[in-house]
Amino acid sequence: MKLLVATTNEGKLKEIERILSPLGYQVVKPPKKLKVEETGNTFLENAYIKARAYYEEFRLPTLADDSGLVVQALGGYPGIYSSRFHSIEFGGIEPVEESPDKANIRKLLKLLEGKQDRSAKFVAYTVLYLGSSGFFSWGECRGEITHEPAGEGGFGYDPIFKPEGFDRTMAQLSPQEKDAISHRGKALRELARLLENCNLR
Repeated sequence: MKLLVATTNEGKLKEIERILSPLGYQVVKPPKKLKVEETGNTFLENAYIKARAYYEEFRLPTLADDSGLVVQALGGYPGIYSSRFHSIEFGGIEPVEESPDKANIRKLLKLLEGKQDRSAKFVAYTVLYLGSSGFFSWGECRGEITHEPAGEGGFGYDPIFKPEGFDRTMAQLSPQEKDAISHRGKALRELARLLENCNLR
């Protein structure tokens, strides 16, 4: 089954392809990036908005993922604002000129200074939009926020997230280790299971 993925994030595309290709799915990168306003209040709503927008533009079965980091001590933030946390009003921290990933990490670590509770979880919702029908799934990975970044792998908040049961950050894990425990890996495998049960592989 050919699946158009509603993202141009190279890190996310690679993860999705690594997980779904061995299960018999052909992952297709969109011909161009669409400007989609993520106006939902939840990960699921935003995943649906993206999946529908890309489907209506390219008319292919479309897979969208919306995911982020939920930090207990920050009341659930950055949450659905994870990718643009550096640019929203929260904590009174002024943005600086650096990559979005580095700016997000810098802001999060600053906000957690002096806090004892550093528990967090990655959450992912996936939506497969088929026009007249669709499917969704979710996954999460629990862990804690480290005091400083470590590791060169992954993307986003991976360098400061240490999963439960590991003494390394997500960015220090091999791609295979990460895929086995990640929020996105769990959500995608569950989606594949649902599709197989419906004979849609």
